[in-house]
Amino acid sequence: MNQALQTLIDRGFFAQCTDIEGLSKKMDEGPVTFYVGCDPTGPSLHIGHIVPFFALRHLHEAGHRAIALIGGGTARIGDPSGKTEMRKMLSYEQLDENSAAIAKQLDDFVGFDGKTAFSENNKNWLEGLNYIDFLRDIGVHFSVNKMLTFESYKKRMETGLSFIEFNYQLLQSFDFLQLFIRHGCVLQIGGDDQWGNIVAGIDLIRRKTGGEAFGLTFPLITRSDGKKMGKSEKGAIFLDPKLTGVYDFFQYWRNVADADVKKFLLLFTFLPVEECESIVAGDINAAKERLAFEVTKIIHGEEEGKKALEGAKAAFGKGGDLSSMPTFAVETDRLSAGALLIDLTVESGMAATKSDVRRLMQQGGFFLSVNGEERKITEATSTVTQGDFQAGDVIIRCGKKKFMRLVVKD
Repeated sequence: MNQALQTLIDRGFFAQCTDIEGLSKKMDEGPVTFYVGCDPTGPSLHIGHIVPFFALRHLHEAGHRAIALIGGGTARIGDPSGKTEMRKMLSYEQLDENSAAIAKQLDDFVGFDGKTAFSENNKNWLEGLNYIDFLRDIGVHFSVNKMLTFESYKKRMETGLSFIEFNYQLLQSFDFLQLFIRHGCVLQIGGDDQWGNIVAGIDLIRRKTGGEAFGLTFPLITRSDGKKMGKSEKGAIFLDPKLTGVYDFFQYWRNVADADVKKFLLLFTFLPVEECESIVAGDINAAKERLAFEVTKIIHGEEEGKKALEGAKAAFGKGGDLSSMPTFAVETDRLSAGALLIDLTVESGMAATKSDVRRLMQQGGFFLSVNGEERKITEATSTVTQGDFQAGDVIIRCGKKKFMRLVVKD
């Protein structure tokens, strides 16, 4: 087995391959060009989106040529794979903005050099297509009966598949053909929900050029409780720190289930397999802390990773630096009359609504630490005043794992 492929298998990036022996042989012969695609349906990737790009980095570091394809064209339709309803249509201007933002995130993550790793945008060859010519040249090679056997379409047929979405597979297949012609790309990798689209692209390349191409997918990543990876009670865990703060990003990984730590160390870090196994063999809380630090360092940089680690240690009474905790500044004028804790909790982003805070207080899960002493808060009318800040700050704790440091605004 080719060593780069074995790395993917060992780390959990393998579900199925169109021809594993043929691909292994081709990769042994020399570097291959491969691609991973993502559609710019939002202004930032979330942690679920980034899974294929960890695999991309492993292959790139093994000497293969990587293309990150941004679907500025296909996003105008929307991929029905894994969806129970049609995606919301975004304006072309919004998609262009999203594409630029995601290209920057991927550049930061991958490190594009323009030769062995670079990005493409399928808008470049899709937006000017003539529909009639496209149907005659590309559509003629697709069987509707075969398309309906693929899982992504079968599931949507139960809830309603629009004609515009039905075209998606043709466009993604055309992408693979274009990358094959333009860049000699012979391999597409991605989540297992993309299997049907990948196989269709390989078939189109064979029919149009007689060339050989390959597809490799890996399992859709779920948590041990069966829930979708990268989701929290606040929603998706985004790479953009404006959407998911660095501390919250760190805490997501710090709070994963024990059963998920080894799998996530293998998938979301570049630590050697043996080291991942050694980390998990020790104290599980230390292993979670290491996981959180490593992933945060990769996405946000080592300095931010260290700050988040220090903030977490301070929050849980293990030393650390209090100033690294999430902090919210309260105006002095508000404190003179007493600022409602319920208001500050929502304004600081710890809770979405005041109702959520009231419910938490009623259930006994809301705490306030003043001058190092923590007390339970059960009354929605509870406030903090200037006198509570004699030690310089006040700490709110919601449940066991969510903290916010309040300070007086200068």
